[in-house]
Amino acid sequence: MACLWVLCLHTACGGDHIAGPDHVPAPEPPNIVAPTVPVPAADAILVGAGDIARCDDTNTEATAKLLDRIPGTVFTLGDNVYPTSTPQLLATCYESTWGRHKSRTLAAPGNHDWEQAAGAPYFAYFGEGAGPAGLGYYSYTLGSWHIVSLNSNVSADPGSPQYEWLKADLAQSGTACTLAMWHHPLFSSGPNGNSPQMREAWRLLNQFGADVVLNGHDHDYERYAPQDADARPSANGIREFVVGTGGYSLYDRASQQRNSELWENRSWGVIKLTLKSGSYDWEFVPIDGQSFRDSGSASCVTPTSVASRLSVATASR
Repeated sequence: MACLWVLCLHTACGGDHIAGPDHVPAPEPPNIVAPTVPVPAADAILVGAGDIARCDDTNTEATAKLLDRIPGTVFTLGDNVYPTSTPQLLATCYESTWGRHKSRTLAAPGNHDWEQAAGAPYFAYFGEGAGPAGLGYYSYTLGSWHIVSLNSNVSADPGSPQYEWLKADLAQSGTACTLAMWHHPLFSSGPNGNSPQMREAWRLLNQFGADVVLNGHDHDYERYAPQDADARPSANGIREFVVGTGGYSLYDRASQQRNSELWENRSWGVIKLTLKSGSYDWEFVPIDGQSFRDSGSASCVTPTSVASRLSVATASR
C-alpha cells in the first residue's frame, strides 16, 4: 500500500480542503488536482475491473484474491455490487471481497450504483475514494500520470457541468500522460453496445492528448487500437479497454466493432497497468485456474512523439 503516498487527491494534499457549497475557490473547481512542480515519479500500478460483486459468487472472491497479491492503486469501473448498490449489499457482498482493498480504491459509478438515489449509498460507502459526493467525477495524480474518473450516468455533453469541469481539469493538468475511466464504453462489441453519451468527453480527452480509457458495463474483456471519437484509427487516438470481468456473469458477443483488436468472454480477472514516465504496460491477469492473458506496452501521446508512437501487444489463451 506504500504507493498510495504518491497519489494526490485535491481533497487530501497538503493544506488543501474540499470547498463547501457556500465557498467556490477560484480559479479551480473543488475536484481538480492542484498543480504541482513536476518531479521524477516512480512507476505506478493501477489495477482493477468493473461489474464486480454478487453475494455467494466464487468468481468475485477469486478476483479479490488477485488484488490480494497485486500492489498499487485499485480502481473500479462501476456496477460494484449486484443487483444494485444498496447499503446492505455494499457492506456485505462487496465489503467481504473487494472491500478489503477499499483504503486503496478509487471508484467510478455504474448504472447499478446510480439507480439507488443518484448513487447516495455508493458515495457513502466509498467516501473520498468516489470523489466529491453527488458528482461522480474527479481527478487525481498517480505517479507521473493524470487520472480522470467520470460519471457516464449523467451528461458529459458540451455545456454540462461535467464537460466544463473536464475541460478545465485537462487544461490545468501538467502531466504528459492521461488515463480516463468510466462505466459505459463509447465502443463495445458486447450486447450493451456503444454508449454515445460519452462521445464528446472522448473527443475532448483526445484533444488534450489522453492515452487510455477504461470501461466496464459489458461483461467481457476487449482491447481496441487507438482511435478518435468517431471510431477512426488514429496514431494519436485513445486506446480503450473494456474490463467488465470483476466477477459477475460474462456476456456473449453481439457485434464486431471497428478497431477491436481482441475480445474475450471466458475469463474473469483484472487489468494491471504499470504507468511509467512517457509510456505504459498493460496485463490482463485471470483468476486462478484460467489461462487467458493479454499484455502489451505503448508510449504516451505527447506533442513531440505523436508521429512516432509505438506499441506492442501479445495475447494467449
